Amino acid sequence: MKYLCLVYFEEPVLDAMDGPKRDALTREAIDYIDELGARNQLLAAEALQPVHTAVSVRVRNGRFSSTDGPFAETKEHLGGFVLIDVTDLNEALQIVAKNPMARFGRIEVRPIMPLERRGTSVKPAGG
Repeated sequence: MKYLCLVYFEEPVLDAMDGPKRDALTREAIDYIDELGARNQLLAAEALQPVHTAVSVRVRNGRFSSTDGPFAETKEHLGGFVLIDVTDLNEALQIVAKNPMARFGRIEVRPIMPLERRGTSVKPAGG
């Protein structure tokens, strides 16, 4: 089963880390992703640019609007994601608990719901 693991953290916390500590965290995160790949559990993983680069889009009554930044009243912001394919939620949670970013924020784990179009399942590219 596929799970999207959304990685949230406070950017100022990571920005405040000194160079060696930040480099060690980056290496640990890369090792974590490499390990998932070696076990054929990784479908995709990406980090996001800083939150100040985000743009939120809305369409209301046919009118488009956009605002800079995420539209959320929170200190933690989405910083990246990991898409995994594992047996069940229990295995997904065990895997996510090993993500080093869980120590600095939180990781939301959500099962993927296949899209249905006219009775036919829409398969993701490469899947």
